[in-house]
Amino acid sequence: MTEIAAPPGFKSAGFSPGFLDRGGPYFLGKGLEGTIVGMRVEEGHLNYQDVAHGGVLTTLADVALSFVLFASEKPPLPVATATLTVNFLGGARLGDWLEAEARIDRIGKRLGYASGTIRCGDTVVATMSGVFSILRR
Repeated sequence: MTEIAAPPGFKSAGFSPGFLDRGGPYFLGKGLEGTIVGMRVEEGHLNYQDVAHGGVLTTLADVALSFVLFASEKPPLPVATATLTVNFLGGARLGDWLEAEARIDRIGKRLGYASGTIRCGDTVVATMSGVFSILRR
């Protein structure tokens, strides 16, 4: 497998094996409001128009939004997606670097709310928001 080049300041997310291996790989970096989840658009991410498939952007949105909630507590807060909204505003091409930055809007006892953007350089390619079930033990 070819090593994916991430910009300086990003390291492999090292998420557990499974579905996320197919959608990524994902990388973590520091943003103004917290952690940024980044990824490089590869050939397997493209649709028939040679832009990143909407499912790739949706998965990136889900990963970033859930991760910001997950990482908000120690030990990490287990969450499950209840609703997810992604608004597609642009596209990304082969080799483009995408950054998803999410923020917590509110955390309650049972639900967490988060929102943010996915950017390709200075261009916002999607906005995102989600509600997540909190699986406290």
